[in-house]
Amino acid sequence: MMRALSPWLQPHRVVMIALALALVVFCAMTLRWDWIPRYAPLAARGLMTTLWLLVLSVFFGFLLAVPLGLAQAVGPWYLSAPARAFCTIIRGTPLLLQIWLLYYGLGSLFPQYPGIRDSWMWPYLREAWPYALLALTLSFAGYEGEVMRGAFKGVPRGQIEAAEAFGMPRFTLFRRIWLPLATRNALPTLGGEVILQMKATPLVATITMVDLYAVSSRVRQDTFIVYEPLLLLALFYMAIGGRGARWWGCGLSGWSGGLR
Repeated sequence: MMRALSPWLQPHRVVMIALALALVVFCAMTLRWDWIPRYAPLAARGLMTTLWLLVLSVFFGFLLAVPLGLAQAVGPWYLSAPARAFCTIIRGTPLLLQIWLLYYGLGSLFPQYPGIRDSWMWPYLREAWPYALLALTLSFAGYEGEVMRGAFKGVPRGQIEAAEAFGMPRFTLFRRIWLPLATRNALPTLGGEVILQMKATPLVATITMVDLYAVSSRVRQDTFIVYEPLLLLALFYMAIGGRGARWWGCGLSGWSGGLR
C-alpha cells in the first residue's frame, strides 16, 4: 500500500507554495526596498506602539466588558440600563468619531483649567496616546460587553444551582464557576474580536500617533513609494493577527481554567 502524502505535499498546497515563492521572488527583484534601512528604526517604534496599544486595550477592555455583560445578564434595571446604553452607543458610532471626540473634544478642554495644566497629569494629558488607549479600550469593552452578556446567559443554570446547593458564597461561585464557563463560551468570538481590534489600531495615526500605518504613510509621503510599504504593512498585520489570536485564546483558556 502507498503511504499517505504529508499534508504539506498535497498537490494543491504544493501549487500554492510555489505561487507564493514566485510572488516573493518577483517582489524582491522588481520592487524598491532601498528605503528600509532608513525607516527601520521608525518602523520598530511604530510596531511597538501598535503592539502595546493592542495588548493594553484588549486587557482593560475585557476587564470592563465582564461587569458590563454581567449587569446586562442578571443585573437590576439601574445597572443593566446604563450598561446596555453604553454598549449601544459604542457599537452604533464609528471608532474614528470616538477617537476624535476624546482627543479633539475632551483633550481641548483640559488646557482651559490652570489646575490641570499645573498638575502632574498635564505631561500625560497633552499627549495623544491616553486618548487613543481610552478610545480603543472603550470600543473593545462595548463590543465584548454584548459578547459576555450572551456568554453569561449561556452558562447552564444547573451548574449554578448545584454550586448554590453546596452553600458556595456568591463571589466564589462567580469566580470559580460562572466566569470561567462564560469566558470559555466566549473564546471563539473573543479571538475574532482581538483581530478586529488590531485592524482598528491604524486609526490612531489620525491623532499624530506613530504606529505601523503612520510609518507606511511617512514613507509614501517622503519617497513617493506606494506599494512596497503597504505590502510590508500587510505582512506585519497578518503576522500580528495570526499570533495574537492564538496567544489571546491560549491566555484566556489558561486563565479561565486557573480560576476553577
